[in-house]
Amino acid sequence: MNLESLLDWSRAQFALTAMYHWLFVPLTLGLGVIMAIAETKYYRSGEEFWKRSAKFWQKLFGINFAIGVATGLILEFEFGTNWSNYSWFVGDIFGAPLAIEGILAFFMEATFIAVMFFGWGKVSKGFHLTSTWLTIIGASISAIWILVANAWMQHPAGMAFNPDTVRSEMADFWAVALSPVAIIKFLHTVTSCWLLGSIFAVAVCGWYLLRKRHNDFAIRNIKMVVPFGFIAAILTVATGDESAYRVSEFQPMKLAAMEALYDNGACTPDGKNACGEGTALSLFGVLNPDKQNPQDGKDAFLFNIKMPHVLSLMATRTSCGYVPGINNILEGNYTNFKGEAQLPADTMIARGKVAIQELEAYKNAKAQGDEDAAAIHKAAMEKDFKYFGYGYLQNKNDLVPNVPLTYYSFRIMVGLGMLFILLFIIYWIVGRKKERLAKSRWLHILGICSVPLVYIASQCGWIVAEVGRQPWAIQDLLPLRAAVSKLDATNVMITFIVFLVLFTALLIAELSIMLNAIKKGVDEDETKNIESK
Repeated sequence: MNLESLLDWSRAQFALTAMYHWLFVPLTLGLGVIMAIAETKYYRSGEEFWKRSAKFWQKLFGINFAIGVATGLILEFEFGTNWSNYSWFVGDIFGAPLAIEGILAFFMEATFIAVMFFGWGKVSKGFHLTSTWLTIIGASISAIWILVANAWMQHPAGMAFNPDTVRSEMADFWAVALSPVAIIKFLHTVTSCWLLGSIFAVAVCGWYLLRKRHNDFAIRNIKMVVPFGFIAAILTVATGDESAYRVSEFQPMKLAAMEALYDNGACTPDGKNACGEGTALSLFGVLNPDKQNPQDGKDAFLFNIKMPHVLSLMATRTSCGYVPGINNILEGNYTNFKGEAQLPADTMIARGKVAIQELEAYKNAKAQGDEDAAAIHKAAMEKDFKYFGYGYLQNKNDLVPNVPLTYYSFRIMVGLGMLFILLFIIYWIVGRKKERLAKSRWLHILGICSVPLVYIASQCGWIVAEVGRQPWAIQDLLPLRAAVSKLDATNVMITFIVFLVLFTALLIAELSIMLNAIKKGVDEDETKNIESK
């Protein structure tokens, strides 16, 4: 099998692992906060009801947490097995956040999770509550460092290339850890996890109300979760807007793919649309399946509903700001967010090939002991190093990600996000009267149906983030074709099938255990005692 087949199977295997892993992580982070809030209410009120609630959510948290860890470990191993060139090239930078995550966050979780699960009645209420919060904080710290690593792939900062080792080395740790992409990625991801956990919890409570079980438990927990879920939904939208702004700065091709924007006219020297009208946001449209090439001249849409100026506002914070389309980026000659003239893609590819050649010449000169020649080649390589990754591409259209998948995923994610805000508003209005909330079957059915929808929205967010930056393993620095390990594609295909079967079995097992725990519910005798008070 050729390189393209190897690359396709390696990408498929990593995507499979990542998507399965992401089924467990958001529920862990979301339920973790909910169980901590319930225990806080118990600590403050002394009411036994909230202790039972906290222990119930804690049980579901534990089931989900255990399987999430297993899939996460496999995901990290794949960097070394399937993407060894990537690991060699940027291991000094990418490995640091993952090491911190493993040492610090896992230490916190391992230390306090045991107290959280087995410390009821054995330690003081205050120490147990502290352990619960530190467990979820530890899980969030894990997310911070993993997302810092991912954000660096989207926007490599704080690095320096060493031509002697052919490795990128960390030059500024804080530039990596505190890059604007990393901060907003963490905030957007974590708030979306809170949203998912809230919808899951509301759905569980709704199921109890439909079955006329644990009514008091369900109603009071819905009233606790709904404000938290609504705030999480609003924060998810706000951080998503800021995330799109960062994408417009550092990954304009991703934004163009998100909007299926191919041609957007000329850019004036002040960074405005030449027509002065700004760029409209595609609210929703149907893409033209016949458009296979950016330069084929065919319309991108069969129909398209637009909102004038909104994309300019989102991407540039001005109503007439220039947002380049796919062809504008490929052709270059517009002013980017740094105020620099953007080069045509063909020019960047040519200069990238020069950088690769100069690096090889530098290595040969060093091997022969010719320091003068080595210095000349090194200077030439450094001049064009910013285009180094482009030199591995075959043609400029390789820079265009999968537009339909990115476009539709973005709209599914945003559309469902708006639906969830509306859902929480309805829950708040209906929930003002306990009797009406208990009898609103349609609302509880809607809440249960929202569980698969919020998972779809969550997965679509990662599709936009990762598919949208293709063909890059590291934005503008290392394409996937140069990052993949030299393996037999057949072996990768076999392990893909093995992982598919294994992960599916784990998912079925987790769903079975989780559903059994939900069906069992809160201890029946304790619940009756609570509800009789």
